[in-house]
Formats: sequence, C-alpha cells, structure tokens
Amino acid sequence: MDRRDQTTHFGFRDVPLGEKQTLVNDVFHSVASRYDLMNDLMSAGLHRVWKDIMITALDPPKGDRPFALLDVAGGTGDIAFRAAKTAGPGFHATVCDINGDMLAVGRERAAKQHLGDRVSFVEGNAETLGFADRAFDAYTIAFGIRNVPQIDLALREAYRVLKPGSRFLCLEFSTVDVPGLDRLYDLFSFKVIPPLGRAVTGDAESYQYLVESIRKFPRPAAFAEMIGTAGFKRVKWQSLSGGIVALHSGWRL
Repeated sequence: MDRRDQTTHFGFRDVPLGEKQTLVNDVFHSVASRYDLMNDLMSAGLHRVWKDIMITALDPPKGDRPFALLDVAGGTGDIAFRAAKTAGPGFHATVCDINGDMLAVGRERAAKQHLGDRVSFVEGNAETLGFADRAFDAYTIAFGIRNVPQIDLALREAYRVLKPGSRFLCLEFSTVDVPGLDRLYDLFSFKVIPPLGRAVTGDAESYQYLVESIRKFPRPAAFAEMIGTAGFKRVKWQSLSGGIVALHSGWRL
C-alpha cells in the first residue's frame, strides 16, 4: 500500500498519514510559549532529572575536540543547552525542529543564556533531515519521536546523519510497570493534565492529544526492535521513574 493511503494515530483517533504532521504542528503552535512551564507542572519537575540523565549518558567531551550534536524535535533548546553547559569548547549543537514557534522560543532562550554561538536552530523534518551523511557525533531526541508520523523514517535518517562510532539517544514516555502506580498515572494523565493545560495555556485539547499519544507509542522492547531495524547496534533501554519514561540507546558502528 502507498504510504499516502495509510492511516496513523493522532492520540486515540485514526487519521490519514499525510494529515498527522499538520495536526501535531497545530498542537505545538498552541503550546509553544508555555511548553517548558507545563513540563514542570506535569512532571513535578522530574523532566529535568530525566534530561540530566540523558546528558550524562551522552557525555559530551570536556576538551576542545570538535563534537557536533544534532538534537531533533528539541525546539526550546532544553537538551542542547544542558549539553553545551557540560561540554568543552569544541562542542556545537544543532537543534532541528519542524515547528517554527518552538524554535523561536529556543532562539530567545539561547540569547538569554549567551549560548547563541554554541547552539544553532534549524527548521526541518525528522523524516527528511537536510544534513549530509555522517555529519554528526551524536543524535538526541527527547519527548519528540512519538509525534513523528513515520517513526521508521526518522530512525533511518538518524542513522544516516551519524558518523560511524556515534550514538543515538532517545528519551520518551513509556509504559508504567509498577502495580498501583499505573492506575494513579492514568488518573493524573487523563483527569488532571488536560484541565491543567486549559488553565495554563488555554488549550486542553492539545494536552489530551499528548497524553493519548503516550499510550499509542510502542512498548520499550518493540521500539528497541525498530531502532535495531534502522541499523543501530548495541541497542538497549533504561526505564526511569517506574517506567514513566525510558532512555533508549543505540550505536552506529
């Protein structure tokens, strides 16, 4: 079947594959200005801990050796800024995001943190990256890959733009595996987060989509298999906070 004739999920709704990106864009246009505040409120600040764990795994070099990071779907710059602050002078991050409003927030934050010379921002699609083969030393994507309509294409592009010996890291919401916590998590997700989104951003529907999209994302073992199918080796994952999120890793060897 031609991919244009396929359907995919947008939260719990089935939509034509070609329409999902537009719908996702609308979500992030709506929430961009309050995105980081909502992350703090939704996770009680835990997203900062999860992102720090990701940067520890990335371990960018502290010296002046050149190191090029590609951070995809990272428009507000959270991952890139964290990496830049721990890395040496040879580090540079390119943030690639399909949403111009999110990138605008990131550029403003970079200027305030005096990181404009270490972090650049490019509008682009994870499924068709506008970068040369083997151009980067690492690829990160945090809480973004579940919003990509064709995840397999994004993983193949990640593999293509990485140098041999480079690492792919993906931080994403996962499947809660602690009895009791799963019920509390569902209750919080569906009964608290959308009303909270309405109060903070004036938009409950976008946050309804976001919590639904988590439930539609592949379980860790299935996603790890997708990473391996894209060509990555030594694929593994680490569950965090009882399975609320998982940090996935693979190497281009």
